[in-house]
Amino acid sequence: MIVEHRTYTFRPGSVDGWLKKYESQGLAIQKRHLNRFLGLYVSEIGRLHTTVLMWGYDSLADREARRQAMYQDPDWQTFISEVWALDAIRSQDVMIMNPAPFSPGA
Repeated sequence: MIVEHRTYTFRPGSVDGWLKKYESQGLAIQKRHLNRFLGLYVSEIGRLHTTVLMWGYDSLADREARRQAMYQDPDWQTFISEVWALDAIRSQDVMIMNPAPFSPGA
């Protein structure tokens, strides 16, 4: 399994609104397509106004196919256009993480 690790930094005061929208609309769409939701975490100490979202995939090809299908979904297109209209996200960093040979996900 590989892990997609997404870090989002938000405009101060906008994280809670984004979380509510994501929980009520976006997460279900992504679960339908991306399948292995590993978690969503919110910073408490350190770089504030930051979330980390993680998804697991069998391979890069699996990730690519699943995300491509999601991008074609009209529900996703509506959701993501509404998210961008919130003007809440200030930056986004995406890493693909491979497990160490002794990791349970290897």
